[in-house]
Amino acid sequence: MIRALLFKDDQQLIEGCLRGDQKAQKHLYDQYSGKLFALCLRYMKDHDLAQDVLIEGFMRIFEKLEQFKHEGSFEGWMKRLMVNHALMTLRKNRATLMELNWDDERSELKEEVLQSDHLEAEDMLSMVKALPVGYRTVFNLYAIEGYSHKEIGDMLQISENTSKSQLSRARVLLQKMMHTSENINNAENGK
Repeated sequence: MIRALLFKDDQQLIEGCLRGDQKAQKHLYDQYSGKLFALCLRYMKDHDLAQDVLIEGFMRIFEKLEQFKHEGSFEGWMKRLMVNHALMTLRKNRATLMELNWDDERSELKEEVLQSDHLEAEDMLSMVKALPVGYRTVFNLYAIEGYSHKEIGDMLQISENTSKSQLSRARVLLQKMMHTSENINNAENGK
């Protein structure tokens, strides 16, 4: 409670971190680590790797803090840094982590809704987490983070059409998982 009184807003928190104030740094970490860890988990299938990305991402945040221009939200700026760090980690480990099919085939996107009355948000997140890393990465960037296919292509060093194809395939897999889950729920409920 005392820490909350030390920093009235993000501006004071940022200034404290820039001065090297360890209390400010700890407060920043405590305040945002939960949200940013959830973001890391969306990209990293492994809990320990997500934790590593979070810690390394915070180190980058502290290193680049002076570059924050106070344009837009501070949290949004940190999220962009964390997403970029997660993507860098995926790129560095592409041989072992990426399961993308890097072809440029064109596909029509199916604009089907990815939600069901029978699924909880936690179930949906588990399904997204179960996707192959490449599909999950494109799905997260497009559907959750709001990036365009062109931006995703630039970030992942793939074509825009490959991004669209990966999203389409992710949606197909998610639909199959949702259908399977609904069938299991119906069977358990005697329907």
